[in-house]
Amino acid sequence: MYTFFAVLQVLISVVLIFLVLLHSGKDAGLSGAFGVGTGAGPFGGGSLVERNLDRWTIVFALLFVANVIALLKI
Repeated sequence: MYTFFAVLQVLISVVLIFLVLLHSGKDAGLSGAFGVGTGAGPFGGGSLVERNLDRWTIVFALLFVANVIALLKI
């Protein structure tokens, strides 16, 4: 069981890193290469793609935390 959660942790970590890198920062970094573009900021408006990217990042961050807790309980 521990091995399953450990492998799951690695997969979640890789996806979470990728999602964080897709976010546009000051310089629009890696997100510009994938067409995310610039928006009105993290709390104002923004495109549908940016809002969905925010939601997916939050979901995977919560999965990451839940998996860490599960690994600590085992």
